[in-house]
Amino acid sequence: MTDQNLNAIERMAMVKQERMAAKLGKRYAKEKRFQAYGIVSIVIGLSFLAMLLGTIFTAGFSTFYATEIRLTVTYDQELLGVADMNDESQLAFANWGALVKNALAERFPDVSGRSARRQLNSLVSSVAEYDLKDRLEAHPELLGTTEEIWLMADDEIDALMKKQIDRDAPESERRLNDFQISLVDSLIESGELKTAFNTTFFTNGDSREPEQAGIRGAMIGSFFTLLVTLVLSFPIGVSAAIYLEEFAPKNRFTEIIEVNINNLAAVPSIVFGLLGLAVFINVFHLPRSAPVVGGLVLTLMTLPTIIISSRSAIKAVPPSIREAALGLGASRVQMVLHHVLPLAMPGMLTGTIIGMAQALGETAPLLMIGMVAFIADVPGTPLDPSTVLPVQIFLWSDLPERAFVAKTSGAIMVLLGFLAIMNLFAVFLRRKFEQRW
Repeated sequence: MTDQNLNAIERMAMVKQERMAAKLGKRYAKEKRFQAYGIVSIVIGLSFLAMLLGTIFTAGFSTFYATEIRLTVTYDQELLGVADMNDESQLAFANWGALVKNALAERFPDVSGRSARRQLNSLVSSVAEYDLKDRLEAHPELLGTTEEIWLMADDEIDALMKKQIDRDAPESERRLNDFQISLVDSLIESGELKTAFNTTFFTNGDSREPEQAGIRGAMIGSFFTLLVTLVLSFPIGVSAAIYLEEFAPKNRFTEIIEVNINNLAAVPSIVFGLLGLAVFINVFHLPRSAPVVGGLVLTLMTLPTIIISSRSAIKAVPPSIREAALGLGASRVQMVLHHVLPLAMPGMLTGTIIGMAQALGETAPLLMIGMVAFIADVPGTPLDPSTVLPVQIFLWSDLPERAFVAKTSGAIMVLLGFLAIMNLFAVFLRRKFEQRW
């Protein structure tokens, strides 16, 4: 072979290497660009999430503290018109509002005139008189005595203290006039106005007065609804998964069932609400807006999720476990209950908790069964009228008062906290009980 042929072969080899290097360079560049796109996408997604959470926390943090006014209240027996504390009719028709008005008049004796006194009385929440009624009923020995007590301020005063009202704006552009602001400043200077932790947000039910509205009724309603859902969906879902995976024959009928289960997992939740309205309320005449009906509807919605996750957990158990159990003389039922089910239980529990978290955040199906009604009382049983946290958020978001904006964000924060706890609990169960083979 001549030197010219060798040089030609070397040049061809070099050309091929250069082409290969160029192709590899383009491939590596594409991979780097693809990684960069992924990182940018993650950053954008986290940025939007941070903006959303920041907006919610910024708007809702003020919900967790409230403004209170200290007044010297005299439980005047003649003013109240109460002669016997054991007479419920006298307590019901007593002039409790006069106690608050007299306390304010004693604190500001220089305020005169009907309009000025009306503005003075508006500093205190309209439900403060009921707080005095509850206190006197709990301590009847206070009748005829005087005490200093902290009462809830009106929502406009609360907004002023939280700097949600610009006191430097023209008087015509704010709901509090200069006279009312001067009264507030006087209370601040004397230490008779303070902000404290808002316990009523967690201890009260719903109310038309924003300073008195709370989430206790919605939280207990959510608890009863999820309790009914868990009691029904977990055993039914796990039993269905065990039958389909371990005992059901592989034929056309079981294939149709499996396809329908997968399809039901993608059905919009409001369809389940329509089904609950048609069956549980119109046919079985169960009480409308009761947690038991909400639990039944959410059970139908979460069953496909629990069945699918439970089947996946059963499939993850190695066949050798089944073969070893059967080889040692165990029956098929014993093999499933004593060997397969304990090993698959962590995955089943994880799927169940995720399904329950999904049910906790649902609103549409519960609206269809009447759980959107205004209910101020706290439910005592799953049969009492109730609402749930997502529906309570929906109700508050539609109200015009400015204070309900913060209430809505605060309730969202509580709901997100419950969802985070449930998901962390699911991760904990999986890591604690999961076994690797």
